This record gives sequence, C-alpha cells and structure tokens, in this order.
Amino acid sequence: MRTASVERSTGETSVRVTASLDGTGKRSISTGIGFLDHMLEQLAKHSLIDLEIAADGDLHIDGHHTTEDTGYAVGRAVADALGDRRGIRRFGHALIPMDETLSRVVVDLSGRPYLIWKVAFTQNRLGEMDTELFREWFQAFTQAAGCNLHVENLYGVNNHHVIESCFKGLARSLRDAIRVDPAAADQIPSTKGILRNDAQAGAA
Repeated sequence: MRTASVERSTGETSVRVTASLDGTGKRSISTGIGFLDHMLEQLAKHSLIDLEIAADGDLHIDGHHTTEDTGYAVGRAVADALGDRRGIRRFGHALIPMDETLSRVVVDLSGRPYLIWKVAFTQNRLGEMDTELFREWFQAFTQAAGCNLHVENLYGVNNHHVIESCFKGLARSLRDAIRVDPAAADQIPSTKGILRNDAQAGAA
C-alpha cells in the first residue's frame, strides 16, 4: 500500500496528515477553517486518495499559517507515499466545468516544484477564508509534493465555483498521474532513471 503519514509542528501550527494513494476517497478532515475543509474533501473524493487531516493553528491571528502548513503536509504525505515514483503515469490533466466556470489543471510529478497560478477572484473572502490564501495552499502543496503544477481558471463568475473547480482539477489530474501504468510498472518514468526528491539530485 502506498501510504504515508506526516506530522508538521511549528510555533504556529500542528498538522497531521495520512494519505493512502490507492484508496477510495475516504476522508476525515479538520483544519478549523470550514471552507478549506470543504476544498480538501473535494480533493480526497475526486482523487480517490484517502486523506486524514487534523490541523491546529493560530486562527486567532488569521488562516495563513494553517492553510500553508496544511498544503505542505498534504504534499509531503503524497510525495512520501509515492516513494521513488516507480511505475506511475507521472502526468495528469483535467478540464473541470462547474456551472458557468471552467478550469484547467495539469500536473507533472517530476520531483521539480513549480507552480503556475492563473486564478483571480472578485471577492476577498469565501466563508471565513481569505481568497488570497488559495494560492498559498497550492504553492505549499507543489513545493512539498515535488510537482510541476499549472492551475488556470479559463472563465467563471462565481468565486466558489472558480476555486472548487481548481481543487477538483487537482484531484482528477493527480488521480491520473499517481496511477501505476501496467505497461511500465517496474520503470521510473524518466530517461534519467530518477525523479528527483529531497534525497536525490538531478532532474528528469
């Protein structure tokens, strides 16, 4: 089973995450930020990654540290569960409609973190969450997961639909990228023979 658990504790937050890549989308999520919980539930449901997330942060200040550190912990758990990334399809993409909204998400589990973020909001907050924090979550996830991630909202009016389509797009693209390819199950999907992580040097 491709499963990993991560604990991240700082002076600002304490976050515990368990990710099982070969799951069914089961989830137990509590960050103290209701809207973030809703988005992470979408991530688990549509990726089929089982996720357990428990975060305790300095929400009396604001949601920044909790949001960012949750992104780091989820990304690290996914990276650890992938191991050397042998046999995975590596690439995934999704076009996600949600009523008037359409978003595109593309991922490469290359080991090299890089985020392209082309998402704009017309509201400062959704629920109790600042909309500027969504980019912080995706940036932290990208860094810790070691992936190249492109997130674009192509069009849309409703801010809730815009960001939810982005999280669902991440979920569906990850679902494809982490899948084991039966035709190459014993191979690293790179001509260099490695996909870089924290313990490896080089590029794919």
